[in-house]
Amino acid sequence: MMNLSNPKNALMANAIRALAMDAVQQANSGHPGMPMGMAEIAVALWGRHLRHNPANPLWADRDRFVLSNGHGSMLLYSLLHLSGYDLPMSELKNFRQLHSKTPGHPEYGMTPGVETTTGPLGQGLANAVGMALAEALLAKEFNKPEASIVDHYTYVFLGDGCLMEGISHEACSLAGTLRLNKLIALYDDNGISIDGEVIHWFGDDTPKRFEAYGWHVIHAVDGHDVDAVDAAIAAAKRSDRPTLICCKTTIGKGSPHKQGTHDVHGAALGAEEIAATREALGWQAAPFEIPADVYAAWDAKAAGAAREAAWSEAFEAYRKHYPAEAGEFERRMKGELPADWQAATAALIARTNEKGETVATRKASQQAIDGLAAVLPEFLGGSADLTGSNLTNWKACKAVRTSNEGLQWGNHVNYGVREFGMSAILNGIALHGGYIPFGGTFLTFSDYSRNALRMAALMKIRSIFVFTHDSIGLGEDGPTHQSIEHVSSLRLIPHMDVWRPCDTVESAVAWIAAVERHGANQSGPSCLIFSRQNLPFVAREADQIAAIGRGGYVLRDAANAKVALLATGSEVDLALKAAAVLAEEGIAARVVSMPATTVFDRQEAAYRASVLPKGMPRVAIEAGVTDFWHKYVGLEGGVVGIDTFGESAPAGALFKHFGFTVEKVVATVKAVIA
Repeated sequence: MMNLSNPKNALMANAIRALAMDAVQQANSGHPGMPMGMAEIAVALWGRHLRHNPANPLWADRDRFVLSNGHGSMLLYSLLHLSGYDLPMSELKNFRQLHSKTPGHPEYGMTPGVETTTGPLGQGLANAVGMALAEALLAKEFNKPEASIVDHYTYVFLGDGCLMEGISHEACSLAGTLRLNKLIALYDDNGISIDGEVIHWFGDDTPKRFEAYGWHVIHAVDGHDVDAVDAAIAAAKRSDRPTLICCKTTIGKGSPHKQGTHDVHGAALGAEEIAATREALGWQAAPFEIPADVYAAWDAKAAGAAREAAWSEAFEAYRKHYPAEAGEFERRMKGELPADWQAATAALIARTNEKGETVATRKASQQAIDGLAAVLPEFLGGSADLTGSNLTNWKACKAVRTSNEGLQWGNHVNYGVREFGMSAILNGIALHGGYIPFGGTFLTFSDYSRNALRMAALMKIRSIFVFTHDSIGLGEDGPTHQSIEHVSSLRLIPHMDVWRPCDTVESAVAWIAAVERHGANQSGPSCLIFSRQNLPFVAREADQIAAIGRGGYVLRDAANAKVALLATGSEVDLALKAAAVLAEEGIAARVVSMPATTVFDRQEAAYRASVLPKGMPRVAIEAGVTDFWHKYVGLEGGVVGIDTFGESAPAGALFKHFGFTVEKVVATVKAVIA
């Protein structure tokens, strides 16, 4: 039933309904049903519980709000506008239009108050798990018995679609295991999706499912009763586990002829139905007009400023007693690197170069992590049940665990076999702030993670994805586990940096570059690609080491070079060996290592031309698909690669079988320069 007992509640909820109807109608595009159905739930949460300050959307101890069912974006835009964020009515009128701050789905970095980009269903929920995990770990790390500077909740709105997506199982199962009690999810249980009544394809007992995860579940709350939702949220806050509040709602609530049907899910109501809805609701204001008393009821600016001021006062008291911790907290929440970062990274590279070890680059990665972790207490690593293979742990790391007291602090997460969930959780951690998250799996399983990687790139956040066992060099596990197309496909994601280093020094530089990818002009995620098998150390001059960070550089040159050999990862050694044989045959060859083509492509034209001079024939060598490399070698150049799936055999036998031999490279060069 509609909650009419409190006129203020009804007015606040109906303001959301009116704005959602009007914006979708004006755009002739969008999803009015969810905002209309969740209006009272929003009143309960945003009107009575959410701790936020519209004047400062980046206040460190604000509650995080995630709209996982992001297609209902007008709900969030209405809330941001009504409560006082810098989102004027003109932007709501410009819903879904070019360059507006109100795109079809919420986008992080575009609209003040939007905590994460949502739309691909289920990922917002997984991001929220990451946010709640970050909050819990920061609280353990920085709070003192007499002073809590980290004490906020993560709230999620979600719908049937989010729960149908498999990622919801991955993320919520882990959240229950970790007992993330400050994560509260409000489920819009309206029984409708695009195709109609979900009972025909979604018959799960959702409450039992979440109870099995270890969540606290509040059943059958009337989602149109503000007081009932309010009480459920209050109960959730008292729980020692994450909470799912199951809110029974009617999609499109208030629309006389379309509510409760899939017709209201993703299309404008139409002028006649909007008029009928206004009459049914008793809403007399004109389109895009909000009465002053409704604005006053929603306005959160004064309360938000007071909450942040109280926190700031408490933080300054904390600073007097714990100045080092206060400074460290501020630095980490800003995403800034420590003062000794440059010295530490220079020492790491020098030490790595001096050792000159021949190891697998996955081992080189672990050594780099170990060196950087000494100056980066914000490192939060993990793996999708492959820690011993990905080597994403380090000497001083501590596993995140739970006890009778709840979550215990750690800086390494065992994500279990949850590649997609892990990747989206990493995004949530990065968005929350305070940690630099990374997680590992085999490169071939980047397919499972793909959309979360894309979302990290879309948001330009510093998530670091570690992928090991990078090619047919994986060996006996066979084609199901051998990456062929993966590196090239990852390079196609805009804003994603992809590193495939050839030895210990390039691996260290790759890690440093990934950590440094933060700031106004350079933020973004990185994929770090490492080998299973040992790769030989390559000696370099100081200027060559400095050039690694440019993504591509001349590793070995020759006077009057007639051909350039481009290679990455394990194939750099092959290029060097082939160049030596070519030299014996009177063919001078330049060897170019390109550990990060995405970074190389950003360099100025003069530098790129100095590495790959115009007119010099080129041959690329990489144990992956060949098509990608023609952007560098041209149609007339050569590529030594693999355009079929692998085989199950020892790595050495596979490289020979698929033509990754000196003889094949030499023959390809001769064909190109003939």
